[in-house]
Amino acid sequence: MTPGAAWAEILDSKPKRVLKAADGADAPRESRLAEGAAWMSLQPSTDENLAQAGRIFAELAKGDDEIAAQAGYLQARLWQLHHLQPDYERAAQLYEALAEKQPASHWAQLGLVKLGMLKLYALPGVEDRIAAAEAVLARLAEPERQRDLHLQIGQAGVILKAPLERILPHLVAADKIGGVSGTAKEDLVVQIGELAMRAGQPDLAGEYFERYLRDYPDNLRAYEVRERLTEVKKQRAHPEGAR
Repeated sequence: MTPGAAWAEILDSKPKRVLKAADGADAPRESRLAEGAAWMSLQPSTDENLAQAGRIFAELAKGDDEIAAQAGYLQARLWQLHHLQPDYERAAQLYEALAEKQPASHWAQLGLVKLGMLKLYALPGVEDRIAAAEAVLARLAEPERQRDLHLQIGQAGVILKAPLERILPHLVAADKIGGVSGTAKEDLVVQIGELAMRAGQPDLAGEYFERYLRDYPDNLRAYEVRERLTEVKKQRAHPEGAR
């Protein structure tokens, strides 16, 4: 089975077909990677299946090509998501090791986003979660991945009740980079407007509320946004009364 066919079977939730056709340790690296992914995807998930996937990924990750980078990324994902008892610290170590070894790889960049999320939400002993994620953000080179982590920092900041002046720039940066689609984009535009209004930044709030009404004039929230825009205009007219 070719690597492309193997990945198609995995995406079609048929990893057993990949494993039946596997050639073992003598297979090309691409085929071995697909075999590892098949063990990872096999249902029901068991410790033995995941351990087999982990052994394959660890072996492949010793290289320095894109297969090695993808294997390193998947190895970390095993510990973050697939084991019944996740080991977030182990996952973070693997993402960090991949980023140090192959920093320019797309898989390393994806891993840094996941590392940032672990620092925001899961890793113990992180005193300033926003600052820890911002340090990871500074290591990202792909604009799309920068957008993803900006967005995660902004959303986590809301949950963590961080100062609005600290998290708003992240949400605005994610919007400026672009690529947020569907209802998530609509929600982001409203969120920035609302948070800017609460932060006493009526110009920014007005910019985003006006944009919402321009881009989504017939949506259900348009009436509420118009009301908020009226309040923004009052703040602009009487700044001394703004919060």
